[in-house]
Amino acid sequence: MVRRVAEQELESLVEIVRAKEGASAQEIARARADTPLRTVQYRLKQLVSAGRLVQEGKGPSARYRLPRTAEATGIAAGVSRAEAQGEAVLPLSKAALSIQKYVRGPSVRRKPVGYDRDFLDSYRPNESAYLSEKEQRHLRDVGTPKVAIETAGTYARQILNRLLIDLSFNSSRLEGNTYSLLDTKRLIELGEEPEGGRRLEAQMILNHKDAIEFLVSNADEIGFNRYTILNLHAMLANNLLADAAAAGRLRHIEVGIERSVFQPLAVPQLIGECFDQILATTAAIDDPFEQAFFFMVQAPYLQPFDDVNKRVSRLAANIPLIKSNLTPLTFIDVPRSTYTEAMLGVYEMNKIELLKEVFIWAYERSAARYVAARQSLGDPDPFRLRHRAAIGDVITQVVRSGMKKKAAVAHLNVWAVNNIRPADRDEFKRIVESELIGLHEGNFARYRITPAEFRNWQQAWAQT
Repeated sequence: MVRRVAEQELESLVEIVRAKEGASAQEIARARADTPLRTVQYRLKQLVSAGRLVQEGKGPSARYRLPRTAEATGIAAGVSRAEAQGEAVLPLSKAALSIQKYVRGPSVRRKPVGYDRDFLDSYRPNESAYLSEKEQRHLRDVGTPKVAIETAGTYARQILNRLLIDLSFNSSRLEGNTYSLLDTKRLIELGEEPEGGRRLEAQMILNHKDAIEFLVSNADEIGFNRYTILNLHAMLANNLLADAAAAGRLRHIEVGIERSVFQPLAVPQLIGECFDQILATTAAIDDPFEQAFFFMVQAPYLQPFDDVNKRVSRLAANIPLIKSNLTPLTFIDVPRSTYTEAMLGVYEMNKIELLKEVFIWAYERSAARYVAARQSLGDPDPFRLRHRAAIGDVITQVVRSGMKKKAAVAHLNVWAVNNIRPADRDEFKRIVESELIGLHEGNFARYRITPAEFRNWQQAWAQT
């Protein structure tokens, strides 16, 4: 049986590094003459993994410093690790770096804190602001599609296939999901899981897909209300919680935050009160970006659900963007470690600067990606826009009724005569037939069709 390394042995190495203001493994081993070099190297690896030390460089020349010391000497703690893992390194302000510096310190040296309701109570919609007017204008400038779109959710529907993959992949990645972008694409579009049986990770991604389709297909109905957020949680938490009944239900158990000294609110009645207050406050905010960011701050801080709180906040941040036909926020390239540190800054310090800089940087990256995507799509077809609802109605009827091809054509002819003006009928029927032929597992949700309905129709369609 492997002996568990005593905390005091690890702490002794930390103290050596602290005293020397940085040291190599060889220097640390010489200071601990009673411990072999290989054992010291193993324990240093443990301390780096736990965030208690920062490694600079590789191999025999690697040096170890405390996170605070590394930053004080002008070396941003964790940069070498982020670069080694291929993560982006965000340019951060002094305020954001100070938050990062604090939360990277050992948890035993950080002050335990509980939920502070004043952090929520002190915010006044359209008087208070987490984002400055300049930042709001900048985000609107980069996030507004260069086309005339009026109906809520139209832009998100146009890019739905790409949105499903990008947002599902990146939001899951921030939770530690190891699926690659290609794995995610194949799972969403073809239903194929990679080898290895990572069922929980597949479930997480498919839950994101369902939740995104829910938001996009119900753009006129969603908002910051109990209906939307509770159902959003139920979809994201589906088949992932120990208590299946907890999906879509507010928390009535105590929870803790990994790597944090923050203790969330534990009284169910107060959780419900604060949850409703967050919803009402968010709904009252005029600017869509301020709405999105406010909810990303306050919802995870409350921890209203047993789990999956950050996932709910990230997808809900897209609600005002979808409704306003703005570029969605997909968290492309956001480093998981930086996002985690930003959330710890909110939990333990009630400081938003690091999370705000992550939010703005992430939105700029998302907007740049979707400008290119939008250019590849071309301008929206005005005929399709004008008849969007009618096209959807017919396709939904055909699929839900399980119509075979001949029955579908007959139904379409009758429907067009009764509902479409003569000049538009031929083009309308051509588009509907084309859409039916092109329906597959990756795009049927835009017609509010369930997976079971789609599978039943697919079997009938294939028979003729």
